[in-house]
Amino acid sequence: MSETSLIRDVSDTALWVAHYRAEESARPDAMFHDPLAARLVGDRGPAIAKSFGRISRHSAWSIVTRTVMIDDYLREAVANGVDAVLNLGAGLDTRPYRLELPPTFPWVEVDLPHLIEFKEQTLRDQMPRCRLQRVGVNLADARERRAFLASVLPDSHRVLVLTEGVVPYLTQAQVGELAEELKLQSRFAFWIAEYYAPHVYPYLRRIGHSNRMRNAPFQFFPPDWLVFFAQHGWLKHDIRYGLDVGERFNRRSPLNWFARLFLRYSAEARERLRKGSGYMLMTPRD
Repeated sequence: MSETSLIRDVSDTALWVAHYRAEESARPDAMFHDPLAARLVGDRGPAIAKSFGRISRHSAWSIVTRTVMIDDYLREAVANGVDAVLNLGAGLDTRPYRLELPPTFPWVEVDLPHLIEFKEQTLRDQMPRCRLQRVGVNLADARERRAFLASVLPDSHRVLVLTEGVVPYLTQAQVGELAEELKLQSRFAFWIAEYYAPHVYPYLRRIGHSNRMRNAPFQFFPPDWLVFFAQHGWLKHDIRYGLDVGERFNRRSPLNWFARLFLRYSAEARERLRKGSGYMLMTPRD
């Protein structure tokens, strides 16, 4: 297989993400520590990252800052009364092992059966900090997905749904269906997902439709991200931006020198860049 097609399908992006989390965890100034990422990533994760060349710097920065944003959201949500987490498309995430969580707190991870099996085997000697359950579900199968969402976590009342690195790979029709199905379950009180402003779409299309991503292309480009979710039952409660996380940890975005010079003299351009991408916390529309 050529270097430009190391990602065989969307589940391989989990290895890519785990590689960057393992790299970050090894830094002396790490924004977070994910000690299990290196165990999960294997040899293919670093190879996938290397195949992206210079773009890899931007991917690494984006994944590291989004990890911090989501960690913060989750800590605050648990402290404020969320009584369960449902992680759809969980990939190789290890938050149940590294976040401070109540021992009885329910956390459900969902992904393709082969990925769930790999994770179960690789982490079989590790003890999560909460009540962790993993379920193999093909979320692309509408009937299977609907049956699962209707039955999961029946004893919880304020569930937070997490879809990290999931939405961009879906079509608008698929995201709309998922949003409406989540809205039907009254116990799903919050949803964490990506946010992108339309002015960054050209960059995402270049990356997401490159030869490197041809087996897992980005597909979700609504005219307005927030309007789309509102139309399908979910309203923005909060948005956090990667650039703010970078400033907090003194970790600058890997822009070239020309872009930095331009931004230095344009407050409008800086604000446009800052609000280009992040993660948002949504609540159901009444």
